[in-house]
Amino acid sequence: MQYVIKRILAAIPVLAIVAVIVFLLLHLSPGDPAAIIAGDTATSDDIERIRRQLGLDRPLHEQFAGWLWRVLQGDFGVSVFTGLPVATMIAQRIEPTLWITFLTIGFAVVLALPMGVLAAWKVGTWIDRAIMALAVLAFSLPVFLIGYLFMFGFAIEWPILPVQGFRSLSEGFGPFIRHLVLPTLSGGLIYTALIARMTRATMLEVLGEDYIRTARAKGVGNLRLLLRHGLKNAAVPIVTTIGLGIALLLGGVIVTESVFAIPGIGRLTVDSVLRRDYPVIQGIVLVTSAVYVFVNLVIDLLYTLFDPRIRY
Repeated sequence: MQYVIKRILAAIPVLAIVAVIVFLLLHLSPGDPAAIIAGDTATSDDIERIRRQLGLDRPLHEQFAGWLWRVLQGDFGVSVFTGLPVATMIAQRIEPTLWITFLTIGFAVVLALPMGVLAAWKVGTWIDRAIMALAVLAFSLPVFLIGYLFMFGFAIEWPILPVQGFRSLSEGFGPFIRHLVLPTLSGGLIYTALIARMTRATMLEVLGEDYIRTARAKGVGNLRLLLRHGLKNAAVPIVTTIGLGIALLLGGVIVTESVFAIPGIGRLTVDSVLRRDYPVIQGIVLVTSAVYVFVNLVIDLLYTLFDPRIRY
């Protein structure tokens, strides 16, 4: 418990630094932020109205104190263009992004772990070379290209899956999963390749250890040898790779949502950047950063589960 408390306390300064950087996004942009947001056709009254709305007419330290206090209460401000609270806009868009992220990582882990373990067990054989060749091919193709190939194959040549939009789970499991199959496969192949390569490399190192040879000499079966003695001791770098994959996927989901026209956080980010809607951009960056810190915290805690010797 003391270790958990220390790790949680260590995350607080990171979140504080992130908050400062996110707040300064508006002030570090070149030119007058209010004039940029208002556009070229805005009058001086429009610019002044936006400046008051964003609190830019107050001293910087007062702006930061007020903004931070509102953020701690869950208030990320109001969108300049829609007039809706930023928290509401994020809440409306976060469901598709979370489902794509979790299903993509789940698909990648379920497929990559057996591939990596099998490649390490059959190292040097045609099975190992075939798995690694597929991994290199999947890792080399960009997400949007994989997405367009899936769209061509499963929506044009064989029209069996939808290529755009999102259906909530409340509308039925069938429509829900059909709309997520192609986005999950498109993003999951790259992370499958990444996790499979890391699993193979780590398993090869572990399988060369003395305790593995001892267990094999005692007659331990291959399945138990690979899973209990091998994979468990190789889990730390694999868990790290999976955690980094979740964090990277939160950023990479922008491409997936754009390709398949999914109204998630990625699309909201693109729209907000194009419209220079700084309150929305700040809210998205802050939420994404908090999720990133939380994922890293979970990874640190999982380290001790797989290797109790680890203490910071």
